[in-house]
Amino acid sequence: MRVLGLETSCDETAAAVVEVQEPQSERPRGRALSDVIHTQAAVHERFGGVVPELASRDHLQRALPVIDEALRQARCELRDLDGLAVTRGPGLVGALLVGVQVGKSLSLASGLPLAGVNHIEGHLLAALLADDAPPPPWLALVVSGGHTSLYEMRELGQYRALGHTLDDAAGEAFDKVAKLLGLPYPGGAHIDRLAASGDPRAVDFPRGLSRRSRAAYDFSFSGLKTAVLTWVREHGLPRGEQLADVCASFQEAVCDALTLRAVRAARASRLPTLVLCGGVAANSRLRALLFERCAAEGISAVVPPPRLCTDNGAMIALAGALRLARGERADAALSADPGWRL
Repeated sequence: MRVLGLETSCDETAAAVVEVQEPQSERPRGRALSDVIHTQAAVHERFGGVVPELASRDHLQRALPVIDEALRQARCELRDLDGLAVTRGPGLVGALLVGVQVGKSLSLASGLPLAGVNHIEGHLLAALLADDAPPPPWLALVVSGGHTSLYEMRELGQYRALGHTLDDAAGEAFDKVAKLLGLPYPGGAHIDRLAASGDPRAVDFPRGLSRRSRAAYDFSFSGLKTAVLTWVREHGLPRGEQLADVCASFQEAVCDALTLRAVRAARASRLPTLVLCGGVAANSRLRALLFERCAAEGISAVVPPPRLCTDNGAMIALAGALRLARGERADAALSADPGWRL
């Protein structure tokens, strides 16, 4: 089955053609024939964050050229496909609307069936596109600019949420703290780079919800963000070695909280595999600490390649293929759902 996937939930316009083998089996395998991503980082850089209106306008300009390039790289045309898939939520409503309308238009014009895909489901299934794809079941830690959640996946298509962030997502915290420290947007990569030469014990930043047992699998990063702001107000904007120390201490607080809860949940659920996904999965300390803690507990840690962790069309195409194989079809009433919970 060949499916074209379109992703426009935030600040990447992405399209990919994915070939899925045995989409109705317990262990389908996907292979990306193309994977094209246009990032809007330059559009939003001077604002220090994503501006929804600008994101929507850029998607409107880029969607068709990105789709054309994905088809060209896959050496196929619409008539060679078996279906279409598009992200309908969660995300920025204006950005989602662009993708949904383009998806419905292509479906109407080509006669191809269309599937509306949950963005989080795309991240959860992205591991199936990797060469060493693990078989279900697994626990997934989804960490991105807009989402920080733990999901239990016993079977494909069956997901159980174990925990969510109660305020800021981890990726959002990285970007906001980077802005506080005078670093460029997007800030996650800059903090990761500086932290490599810093002391993670230099500043004792708090771990949110550490004393709340009833929120064992939930996350909170607003207090940590406030702690960094308070530190800057008291000590001034850090430079040189001090900046590296603050970055390392902040990063350690985030990664400690994420991995502690994820491993705790995997152990309690008796799941053999823990999959890390989402854009923040590119963080080097998060990867290292996850592998370290999983190894200590006898849990297999899986992290897809960085390209599959960020927002991409391939994960949407794969998730859409599985929905289409189950007989799901979206009609003309399909609409964006910015708050769609998996």
